Amino acid sequence: MRNERAELLFNKFDLRGVLENQEANLQAEIDSYDRNYILNVSVDDLAVYLETKYRINPLSIDRNRIHIQSHGEANVDVRYDFNRDIFDKSKPFYLKGTSVTFAIPFEGDKELLFCHASTFTSNPPRANVADKEILITFNAVDPDPETIKKQFENRLDSIEKYIGFVTNDIKPFNDGLKAIIKHKIEARRQKLLKDQGIVAALGYPIKQTSGIPTTYSVPEIKKKVIIRKPEATTAPFTPEPALDLENYEAILKIISNMVLVMERSPKAFVNMKEEDLRQHFLVQLNGHFEGEATGETFNYEGKTDILIRHNGKNIFIAECMYWEGEKSLLEKIGQLLGYTSWKDTKTAILIFNRNVEFSKVLSQIPEVVKKHKNFKRQIEYKSETGFRFILHHNEDTNRELILTVLAFNVPR
Repeated sequence: MRNERAELLFNKFDLRGVLENQEANLQAEIDSYDRNYILNVSVDDLAVYLETKYRINPLSIDRNRIHIQSHGEANVDVRYDFNRDIFDKSKPFYLKGTSVTFAIPFEGDKELLFCHASTFTSNPPRANVADKEILITFNAVDPDPETIKKQFENRLDSIEKYIGFVTNDIKPFNDGLKAIIKHKIEARRQKLLKDQGIVAALGYPIKQTSGIPTTYSVPEIKKKVIIRKPEATTAPFTPEPALDLENYEAILKIISNMVLVMERSPKAFVNMKEEDLRQHFLVQLNGHFEGEATGETFNYEGKTDILIRHNGKNIFIAECMYWEGEKSLLEKIGQLLGYTSWKDTKTAILIFNRNVEFSKVLSQIPEVVKKHKNFKRQIEYKSETGFRFILHHNEDTNRELILTVLAFNVPR
């Protein structure tokens, strides 16, 4: 029983070379993007797009959908049949027989069926490959159903074993792809910024004032589908000042520590309104930091803002609010977004709870933020009463900002 025209699988291409070529193509695409596109686009959005495009789709077989595609009479070449006396084997010797073709549906990248992995044997399986099916044909003059079934199942087992070899090689590539992509994007961004000589302009230095009492614990601050491709302007990139994450965390820490004082001295704060609470935060923040752009680094505009400005632009904004439910938080987020106009702005919303069970408030906050039209994703934030999100600017999905929501139970 033979499958005369079957192809040798898992043998044509070196899988390691295929993966190296995939990464080279990825690098070439990143290098091909307009310099201003790379500097303006959201790194995370572009990374998601490229990961979808360059991820290798592993092979899988659906045994439940295996079927006989065709069967019928066929001319069977028996010249290599050892049970027959065929003296001239230089040309076919046909007898009437039967042909049976099995179809094995599969998912994944078809090309992987022709790649040999780092693990292999000396006898890879044979089959023909259609668009989404592996075809195995058996021809016999006197077919025996049990023999055909056994030979097919042996071939199927061999194919699945080789698919396992291939999957083991592509898994590390897929698992590390997003990190590789982000590294390559960031590397090109940094090179472009270095070429422009503006790397320093992207950082906003804030130095801690010496001689301030250490009533509050502040960390040492160092100065310093393929989905659709994300759209971004290719207009000339303008360097934008940004508050570094370390200083951002220090500011939030000071705010959190101030709330501890409220909890320890509830009578002093019980009758305070939003503006009064804000003033206490401003005092502590201005006591720990001194600003480059203004006499007071931390000041306020309107009713509830705590902000830091540089060259006339807000790069840190905090909004204070008492918890009044979902609508009030969504409105506060909208108000906050109305103040932000620069990429990578660090923001915060300080929620004071007086009227509702605190655990219920905490459970609602993430779901409410996710309902906002500018929400992009939630990111890890190690806090029992705080949450961190990435939102986008009102007019540009690539202009992202960090929003940290801190909730506090304040005395009644």
